[in-house]
Amino acid sequence: MTHDIYMYIAVMSAVTLAIRILPLTLIRRQVKSQFLRSFLYYVPYVTLAVMTFPAIIEATHVPAAGAVALFFGIALAWFGASLFQVAVTCCVAVFIVECLM
Repeated sequence: MTHDIYMYIAVMSAVTLAIRILPLTLIRRQVKSQFLRSFLYYVPYVTLAVMTFPAIIEATHVPAAGAVALFFGIALAWFGASLFQVAVTCCVAVFIVECLM
């Protein structure tokens, strides 16, 4: 079985362009469906979460340290801590958990 890198690049380009061009050409007026509008509103956040959460767990030497930092980060953000406070607390949590294990 031979692998043609140019065919892979062509298919990837076609899929990428289709994803970007089709919504612009097919949807010409404002979307009125409340369900579809709310769905489209949350797509960027879900995409970011799907890419970020596994990286948080896998970025540390001990996966439990990443999970603890994720827990503390979510809790602090929920209670209104600033981004700097959340980041420092998560770093300290990872450091402590990795020193203990």
